[in-house]
Amino acid sequence: MPIYHKLGKIPQKRHTVFKSDVGNFYYEQLFGTEGFNNHSSLLYHTHRPTQVKEILSSKDVTPKIAVEKNIKSLLLKGFNILPEDDFLDSRKTLFVNNDCTIGLAAPRKSLTTYFYKNADADEMIFIHKGSGTLRTFMGNIPFEYGDYLIIPRGMIYQIEFDSEDNRLLYMESFAPIFTPKRYKSSSGQLLEHAPFCERDFKLPTQLETHDEKGDFTIKIKKQNVLHEFVYATHPFDVVGWDGYNFPFGFSIHNFEPITGRVHQPPPVHQTFETNALVVCSFVPRLYDYHPQAIPAPYNHSNIDSDELLYYVDGDFMSRNNIEQGHITLHPKGIPHGPAPGAMERSIGHKETQELAVMIDTFRPLMVTEEAMKIDDGKYYKSWCD
Repeated sequence: MPIYHKLGKIPQKRHTVFKSDVGNFYYEQLFGTEGFNNHSSLLYHTHRPTQVKEILSSKDVTPKIAVEKNIKSLLLKGFNILPEDDFLDSRKTLFVNNDCTIGLAAPRKSLTTYFYKNADADEMIFIHKGSGTLRTFMGNIPFEYGDYLIIPRGMIYQIEFDSEDNRLLYMESFAPIFTPKRYKSSSGQLLEHAPFCERDFKLPTQLETHDEKGDFTIKIKKQNVLHEFVYATHPFDVVGWDGYNFPFGFSIHNFEPITGRVHQPPPVHQTFETNALVVCSFVPRLYDYHPQAIPAPYNHSNIDSDELLYYVDGDFMSRNNIEQGHITLHPKGIPHGPAPGAMERSIGHKETQELAVMIDTFRPLMVTEEAMKIDDGKYYKSWCD
């Protein structure tokens, strides 16, 4: 996160003695990326954050691939993913490549009986249904319908939901997730042409500090293996921190659409990026205002990327028979465009109420067995007259 933030108590100078009011030492931890060469934060713990008491188990969670080399357009009925109680068990990976995994989840219960850490990937969780609080050792972030939660790799967290009706789109990225470079100055400030600004971010607040010893379970995912560790102190024992590496939220409803006289290409919807993919937000907006404009997107070739669209809400003008929770995959190698009749019926329309999330990956996505369970089986024929 390329803005500075701090919470709690920190010493005047880093890497110096820092004690509590009763004279106990606080223990400094660098929460950094790319060794010591990129964004980082300095955390101050009540106890040493290194006290492993036991490793109880290790479980392989590698997704099972159904189609390794896919060129078939797919439509997945995402709400057919069945709810499950456990937060991690509810995650169903649908697509994977060497850069990311993408999936859906419908957790019924809050993640409160253990803590979780993804040691390999930044996580993006999009809240389609539900509300609650993301709890981390760097503070808490309330979330609701339409929020993106960006959770850096190595973050220890829990999630509390307000109800049992929750639907999530998630992505694990093995490269850091940033806001697009072209929106920012050389020092990282979002510029006037950006479709959002720093005021729109939900930053961590309500820092929890638990001075507790005992047995605290942390499930750590590394190299598609889920390891169950027991630590001797509560993971949320941070009294303060400052820096640039921390979780944050952003509401899709705060994305300000960029429009024009004729149809604008998908990069105007870009919200996040890595060196291997982009994430775009399609939001309610006015259509193109040239008197002869065609609001429907033009046919385009997927030469450089696989395009995945997750449909959230509203009217999906360019497709037929699309419902909430559907996912379409338009793979690299074949062109795609509006469904038959969509171009014609779009002419003269003034606005759209669509809400969708798009993930374009620069390397092809493999399709998992979980994805094939909810595939409609016929979407690739939907462009025929």
